Amino acid sequence: MERGWDPEVKKYLRKVIGSLSFGLLWLMAGVTGGIYYELGYNHGQPAIFTILFYAGMVITLLLLIRYLYRTWKKS
Repeated sequence: MERGWDPEVKKYLRKVIGSLSFGLLWLMAGVTGGIYYELGYNHGQPAIFTILFYAGMVITLLLLIRYLYRTWKKS
């Protein structure tokens, strides 16, 4: 055990870092897919790709919210 670190503080900081990491990962995946691979707008490609991209982003957002809720609900 590290000197000077309370176990509760360590657990709290892990929750914060995990939440920020997963949130930023979700955002970076959305920006990469939407802008870099041009899936966020219909630009000479079938509309199904755009619809699937946004549906996937909504589903993964709901999964992220579920994960964050369960993580922060734990004592």
